[in-house]
Amino acid sequence: MDVQLVSSLLFLILMFPLTNKANVHGPPSPGYYPSRRIGSTGFDQACTNLWGPQHQTLDYQGTLTILLDNNSGSGFKSLSPYSSGYFGASVKLQSGYTAGVITSFYLSNNEDYPGNHDEIDIEFLGTTEDKPYVLQTNVYNRGSGDGNNIIGREVRFKLWFDPTKDFHNYAIFWNPDEIIFFVDDVPIRRYPRKDDETFPSRPMWVYGSIWDASSWATENGKYKADYSYQPFVSQYKNFKIIGGCDRNGPSRCRRPVSGHPSRSRGLSGRQKAAMAWVQKKHKVYDYCQDILRDHSFTPECIEPM
Repeated sequence: MDVQLVSSLLFLILMFPLTNKANVHGPPSPGYYPSRRIGSTGFDQACTNLWGPQHQTLDYQGTLTILLDNNSGSGFKSLSPYSSGYFGASVKLQSGYTAGVITSFYLSNNEDYPGNHDEIDIEFLGTTEDKPYVLQTNVYNRGSGDGNNIIGREVRFKLWFDPTKDFHNYAIFWNPDEIIFFVDDVPIRRYPRKDDETFPSRPMWVYGSIWDASSWATENGKYKADYSYQPFVSQYKNFKIIGGCDRNGPSRCRRPVSGHPSRSRGLSGRQKAAMAWVQKKHKVYDYCQDILRDHSFTPECIEPM
C-alpha cells in the first residue's frame, strides 16, 4: 500500500473519532459562549440562605452544598431583585434514587406578589436509579402556581450527559424581549415576548432550593421520595449573576450579556442549529404539544414558540 495513503488513513483514524464522538454524544457547537463573558460571583456576594440553614454549607472554594432529609430541605435567595439579566450557576446532582426530590435554580417574585407571581424555572426532577434526570424549564406570568390558578409553560429535556458526574452550567437569560434557557451555553429553549399577558416583566429574585415534591416530580408522582436514601445532596458553584434594566430603561443597560453574539435578541444560525438538535433528540415534553391541556390559557401555543 502507498506510504502516503497509509499516513492519510492513520491521520483519519486518529483525528476523526474525536469529532464524531462529539457529534454523537453532544449538540453541535453554538459558536458563542455567553457564560464566558462574565466572571463568577461568590455565593455570599450575591445570595444568602433563605431557609434550612442547618442544611446549607459553603466551603472555602466557593461550592455551596444544600441537602434534604426527613427534617428539612434548604433554599437560598439573591440579595437583590433584578428586572432582567443573565443568571447562571454550575450544578452537580446526586446519583442513585432521588425520586420526588427537586433541585432548582430559578427567578421569582412570589414573596412580593403572593398568589399572583411571576417565575422562570430550571428544575431537576428527581429520578429512580435506572432512569436519567429530567430537566424542566417553566415560565409563569401572574399566576400562583397552586391549585386551579396554575398556568405552567413546561418544556422538559433529558440531558445528553450525566449531571451527577460533574458540574455543568445552567443559565437563564431574561431581557424585555425574550427568555433563553442555556445548558453549557447551548440554548435549549427560547421563549420570546409576544404580549404583556404571557411574558413576565416585573422584577424577580434569584432562588435555588432542594425540596420534596413527591406529589408530582417523578413521573407525575408515581415514585415518591424515599428517605432511606437520605440525605439528598445538590451542589452549586460559579454563580454568574448580572442584572440589567427594565423595559423602559436606557439602552446602555438593557444588554448586560446577550444570548446572541452580535445583537441584543434572538439566536444566531449556529445557536439555532444547536437548539434544534437538543429539541429533536432530547425534548421529552412540550406544553404546547400536550393535547390534554386547555390552550385557551396559553395563547402563544397557537404559533409555536
